[in-house]
Amino acid sequence: MRPTGPLHLGNWQGALRNWHMLTTGYEDTSHLQENVREVLIDWLAAGLNPGVATLFVQSHVPEHAELHLLLSMITPLGWLERVPSYKDQQEQLKEKDLATYGFLGYPLLQSADILVYRAAYVPVGEDQVAHVELTRETARRFNHLYGREPDFEAKAERAVKGLGGRNSTNYRQLRKRFQESGDTEALQRAQALVQSNNRITVADRERLLGFLEGTGVTILPEPQVLLTATPKVPGLDGRKMSKSYGNTIGLREEPEVVAQKLRGMVTDPARVRRTDPGDPEKCPVWDLHKIYSDEATRSWVNEGCRTAGIGCLDCKQPLIERIVEEVGGMRRRAQEFEDNPELVRNIIAEGAEKAREAARATLDDVRYAMHLRPG
Repeated sequence: MRPTGPLHLGNWQGALRNWHMLTTGYEDTSHLQENVREVLIDWLAAGLNPGVATLFVQSHVPEHAELHLLLSMITPLGWLERVPSYKDQQEQLKEKDLATYGFLGYPLLQSADILVYRAAYVPVGEDQVAHVELTRETARRFNHLYGREPDFEAKAERAVKGLGGRNSTNYRQLRKRFQESGDTEALQRAQALVQSNNRITVADRERLLGFLEGTGVTILPEPQVLLTATPKVPGLDGRKMSKSYGNTIGLREEPEVVAQKLRGMVTDPARVRRTDPGDPEKCPVWDLHKIYSDEATRSWVNEGCRTAGIGCLDCKQPLIERIVEEVGGMRRRAQEFEDNPELVRNIIAEGAEKAREAARATLDDVRYAMHLRPG
């Protein structure tokens, strides 16, 4: 997540995503450390538990940068140029100089962030699906180029036998179902069978995972998208909520500021006067009602808007109450961490140590596959 400042409702409702500061803010890094701290406090205020989640600063885990560099050697330029957000942000942020590799290549850095931990699922909003697909294509290409070894199939067959009688039979059946009919459930069951088997070596485990999908070792697994319940959160101007667009509601803003912003939020352009009927589906405020309001409130809004029975400020009032309440809760939870900077530093340090352990293991396998270290 790019530490460009405190987070907003789009980050909270959409997804806690992997973003990177220097891609669009490289000319001024004077507030970077302060922003990193603010983002972490927002995470903690939103309920992320450092006892369960590993929270860390990307630059404290240099394996991210190394994997990004290695992947950049094999990634076609066209793959990066076709990422939807590349041209979209160039259009929306014309005042910034985005003609850099850092901006072009940041989706690949996101891929490295995912692949370095061999993630099975990535929770994202719908606007990030293309980035996860790029990650999958990158992993597939890497595995195709470097996941080969002499006599792979013979070694894989020996590894299948090493699973044990019943497990060997189950593995072969599940592999056949996946390869013949694309049964993803069979693939997942076979992967779980391999991962849970303690009788085989690490090398044989990787061979068996690769054997399920092809004829090579799966060094970097292809992650799956896990869409959030609210894949897109509108900003105050109707565009996607983003700090880059200046249309956000912060997670810890003052209640009166939140209320004032929501009162000024754009609505259906057809409702020029109070007596003009509107269409909720053309109004970004309706998208917020889908997130925050119960069914009875949504029915009231839908009917009142279409018949001009309620005005836009009437429509916004239930949202103001709900969002102010939510933001207020986050402000209260954040106070403990704002008052205890040493606690925040310790959380980051412990998270980085844990993350590096996992990242090192991946980079060891990557370097070995690419013949960058002795076997």
